[in-house]
Amino acid sequence: MSITVRLVLRTVVASCIGIAMTAAALQGPAAAAPQNTPQNATTPAEDPFYKPPSPLPDGRPGDVVRSRPAAFTVDPIGRSPYEGVKSWQVLYRSETAEGQPNAVSGMVLVPAKAWTGQGKRPLLSYGVGTRGLGDACAPSYTLTQGIDYEELFIADALSRGWAVAVTDMEGLGTPGQHTYEVGGSQGKALLNVARAAQRLPDAGLGGSPIGLWGYSQGGTTAGWAAQLAKTYAPELAVKGVFAGGVPADLRAVAKGLDGSPFVALMFMAAVGYDAAYPELDLDKYLNDNGRELLDKTKDMCLVSFDGPATVLQTAFKHIGDYTTSDPMATPQWQRRLDANKLGSTAPSAPVLQTQAVYDEIIPFEQADTLHKAWCAKGANVTWKTYTFAEHATGMLWSEPDAMTFLADRFAGRPATGNCAA
Repeated sequence: MSITVRLVLRTVVASCIGIAMTAAALQGPAAAAPQNTPQNATTPAEDPFYKPPSPLPDGRPGDVVRSRPAAFTVDPIGRSPYEGVKSWQVLYRSETAEGQPNAVSGMVLVPAKAWTGQGKRPLLSYGVGTRGLGDACAPSYTLTQGIDYEELFIADALSRGWAVAVTDMEGLGTPGQHTYEVGGSQGKALLNVARAAQRLPDAGLGGSPIGLWGYSQGGTTAGWAAQLAKTYAPELAVKGVFAGGVPADLRAVAKGLDGSPFVALMFMAAVGYDAAYPELDLDKYLNDNGRELLDKTKDMCLVSFDGPATVLQTAFKHIGDYTTSDPMATPQWQRRLDANKLGSTAPSAPVLQTQAVYDEIIPFEQADTLHKAWCAKGANVTWKTYTFAEHATGMLWSEPDAMTFLADRFAGRPATGNCAA
């Protein structure tokens, strides 16, 4: 095996799987629960729960369409439920990037032990990193199977007594193609899963203070939710935001990915934008190789056999290898990508934005531009970089800083930020 292939394989494994393994120190105890505790092994594509009623019932964004008890686990073998946590899978109303009503799935987790801290129990609204495009990647499913690479971060939040609401985002779990990296849709889904958690009858989260969380794709989600919160969900008491490894400007990200080991991620974003904006008509730009790749990726999950294999297969390829002409060079695509660029509005809550200096997937410069844009608009931003880190380790180094940052916000301690530095 060549040095180049070993490097790509090592990085893929670190990004997709190694995060959860390296974060094992965060893991709390799994319950010594009976091994016959029912776990739904039916994937979302085959599970009627994930299919919304048509038409959707009348309601507001964040209304719960349906819910059912579920079991959160970090145990992929016995799948014993995590100790002292009540959880539900939810289907809730949200909106597309263009404001049309839709249904999104997710999961709400609440510690069984009474909250003894200041005020009401905090609620962490959690946007996950890249999973893939297939319904089997939906975190509301993977969190019940013990195969989610952010499950230990969620367990850390639960161990602090916080509730956690996780969105699957548009089209991940529910029918239709996932609108991967379409920030307007993802931000609304994150705010609306917080609303759904507060409206879930048995969760006891009405009026909870909110923290927003996300790294990588989740960083886009959290960043957009932070920008939208004041106008889109003014009733939510958002106290703080963590957004790390943020793909703020997808045109800049695409330039860095073209010809890199991770060009598959650029293709996934093209699929996501085509799903959100059908007039973009991705298919008319594809050659035979592109159509074959589309067929492979539309149901792909990164943490699976097919995911790393597809990333390796496409490593160091260029967009021209899959297209007859570059869609990102057209005004239509550029307009939609620019409409989902972060930085046009200042978040109203304090933000911790982190970035690995040697991030091989998310360019440092566009993340730096984002924090400067937010600062220039008067946002309260704490900008922190990690010199000896790339994308996956940047997530690991961010986790304790993000937990401390949000704990301080929930405790009512002010954030000074470092925009003036």
